[in-house]
Amino acid sequence: MLGIILRLGAMATLGVMFALVKLANQNGIHLVETLFWRQLAGLPVVIAWLWWMGRLRDIRTREPLAHGLRSTLGLISMALNFSAMMLLPMAEATTISFATPVFATLLAALLLGEPTGRYRWGAVALGFVGVMLAMQPRMIATHGLGPWVALAGAMLTACVLIQIRRMSQTENAGAIVFWFSLSSLLPLGIAMPFFAKAHDAAGWSIIAGLALSGAVAQILLTSAMRHASVAAIATMDYSGLIWSILFGYLIFDQLPGPGTWLGAPVIIAAGMIIIWRERYLARHRVRSV
Repeated sequence: MLGIILRLGAMATLGVMFALVKLANQNGIHLVETLFWRQLAGLPVVIAWLWWMGRLRDIRTREPLAHGLRSTLGLISMALNFSAMMLLPMAEATTISFATPVFATLLAALLLGEPTGRYRWGAVALGFVGVMLAMQPRMIATHGLGPWVALAGAMLTACVLIQIRRMSQTENAGAIVFWFSLSSLLPLGIAMPFFAKAHDAAGWSIIAGLALSGAVAQILLTSAMRHASVAAIATMDYSGLIWSILFGYLIFDQLPGPGTWLGAPVIIAAGMIIIWRERYLARHRVRSV
């Protein structure tokens, strides 16, 4: 129960962060600045977490190239997801992001050779139907590249999950999180002089808010994993749509379009089928042992 509560808190905090990302764009804060301050605030959190867990030595790695690929994929996916929030109403961007587990299941079968039965393939097909319902011609006509950016973000996030799954066979979780936080700051730090500019008090308040909420969300997500399994808490991620609808309406006066109301339940259903199947197979493996 504590893990579920922490995960719900993480989704609410991420909703705050994404709302501030959207506000940052409206206040002339460049995407590079947003990403830089988000990652800079997250690094001390990662180090403190590792120290608290007594696992600072876990940052030693034998796979620097694998970390480089994970960092590249992670930074691109984060940029795409932030851009989607800037280009689309929050509910629409969140709905399309729910396609990540669908893409991850497909990539795991194609790239990792994971056994994928009729339930998972059915969920993949259902998920793509939901994406098509959400990305109606009206949405594309209204928001241009926005839906495609969100879809690319979901796909790249799935690629990150696959890369992490590969790395977890030889690397500790602490090393994966630490090196992503640190290495992503290098290209962002190089780019900052070209995009950073002075801001007023409101601008810096938004930057501070999104950096802080991102760091808090990271703590909550990590803590939730300590108190419950991924399968037990993954369905809580869909509560993020509630916060996206709420913040989208209260802050930006935006309500979800008809495509979101049609596509979101279908995509969520597909994700829940995948999660249910993972839990079922995990229990079956335990009983077999």
